[in-house]
Amino acid sequence: MKTVAAVAHAPHQPFEIMELDLDGPGPGEVLVKFSAAGLCHSDLHVADGDWPARYPIVGGHEGSGVVEDVGPGVTKVAPGDHVVCCFIPSCGTCRYCSTGRQNLCDLGATILEGCMPDGTFRFHDRKAGTDYGGFCMLGTFAQRATVSQYSVVKIDDWLPLQTAVLAGCGVPTGWGGANYSGGVRAGDTVVIYGIGGVGINAVQGAVHAGAKHVVVVDPVAFKRDTALKFGATHAFADADEAMIKIAELTWGQMADQALVTVGHLDEAVITAGFNTIGKGGTVVIIGLGRLEDLDVHVSGSVMALFEKTIKGSLFGSANPQYDIVRLLRLYDAGQLKLDELITRRYTLEQVNEGYQDLRDGTIIRGVITYD
Repeated sequence: MKTVAAVAHAPHQPFEIMELDLDGPGPGEVLVKFSAAGLCHSDLHVADGDWPARYPIVGGHEGSGVVEDVGPGVTKVAPGDHVVCCFIPSCGTCRYCSTGRQNLCDLGATILEGCMPDGTFRFHDRKAGTDYGGFCMLGTFAQRATVSQYSVVKIDDWLPLQTAVLAGCGVPTGWGGANYSGGVRAGDTVVIYGIGGVGINAVQGAVHAGAKHVVVVDPVAFKRDTALKFGATHAFADADEAMIKIAELTWGQMADQALVTVGHLDEAVITAGFNTIGKGGTVVIIGLGRLEDLDVHVSGSVMALFEKTIKGSLFGSANPQYDIVRLLRLYDAGQLKLDELITRRYTLEQVNEGYQDLRDGTIIRGVITYD
């Protein structure tokens, strides 16, 4: 079959809209017709060459849609099911899945290659003899994709697919970063650096956990204002100003958690977080940068003497199969904001315009919608 897709052919080039050949589902695979795809900053890391991805690759790792067909051995879903795709597959049987760390599933090793777990590809240009990867084993910037059954989560079919798409990455990554990785508890003081698609959900997660003070830092006024609407108690353009206020709010005890959710990780923001947490505090690194950059440079002695922790967080330490459904049911109950996250919707042909808006800081979340 044929499908139209947005493809990254090389670093520092815009996505190209083209028609590709798509294989149907083989054993353990699912054909999904997408309703929506989210514009996440991680696709920019691929487009900008920050990560060693295999090109050419179909972009997109947030997707929602309807199952059209399944291959032999598929037991999780059936044709007609509504699904959200997760950029982290979860097989359920590897060392990490079987010990409750599904976000670290061994199948995630191929997400930058864009191939299926068996090393083969489902997107092709048969005339040119070229195989195209799908970012994170997905490639949601396409009308249809064939994906592993381990990458889909069945959701309640009354939920709007063009909103539920956000539960595939940004929402659980931010919400879980606060609740799971950060361990935010009632009464805590939390500082969040960077209010994009992940940071705004870290705000929601911290508020849900009962944090007393949720302080955000972002240079863009529109994002600071949005964070306040989502429950942040204080917002600053500058990390030093935020640290002064946190010292005042906590009588010098400082923050319990610093959640780093910036789009481009660097040493300055990690150091700011480390200096802003108090004794026993935790810095959670959720945002990403270039893989070869060494971003963490702090005093090991201070870390030991004050029992500070710096830790990483992938997918918010959440369980894709459980937490995507859980968060969508919180949304359904009116306890989690999703519709309000979406600043603008785009067609697939507008994907580069959407990413320029993301770079310019004029959107919190952009969503591609399909017919």
